[in-house]
Amino acid sequence: MSKASVTPGPSITTGRLQLRRWATADRAPFAALNADPEVMRHFPAPLSRAESDAMIDRIEAHFDAHGWGLWAVETIGNEIFIGYVGLWAPAFTAHFTPAVEIGWRLAHHEWGKGYATEAAIAALRFGFETLGLSEIVSFTSVENVASQRVMQRIGMHRDPADDFDHPNLPTGHRLERHVLYRITQKPKARRT
Repeated sequence: MSKASVTPGPSITTGRLQLRRWATADRAPFAALNADPEVMRHFPAPLSRAESDAMIDRIEAHFDAHGWGLWAVETIGNEIFIGYVGLWAPAFTAHFTPAVEIGWRLAHHEWGKGYATEAAIAALRFGFETLGLSEIVSFTSVENVASQRVMQRIGMHRDPADDFDHPNLPTGHRLERHVLYRITQKPKARRT
């Protein structure tokens, strides 16, 4: 990927991954990822190419407005786009909003390699150390056990009393009930 085609902005490098702003070349593989029924199993429906492109446009607008967002993720060395991981301000109203959410969506062939955990830990660090956030949340449908495991691996905790019905899903929809995980910034030790 030509770095010149990537919009400047905050980026994060981990041992195996580069989290960066989105490039035009990411659109086709992101559309393929969003059209994959396995990737989209815990979402209402796969996305069309137009819907996928519109999502990138919203993500980039979020970066422009806030200076942070859902980073495009590529593997270091071969610079192949594999999905996104990052921070987002949910637009719906719930008992825990306003909030900053951490989320991820990776291509199915990249699952099981620890990429979501590795990138999410780096995004949490950015949220706490660079943005100074005191809390970050994550949520998913009750049935999405794999994402809940990532939430647990990155140190997030769930209180079942926080679970909620997602307001953007119709009543009775199979994905309506969501679990909420939280992580708080540990206070820094005071120097004496």
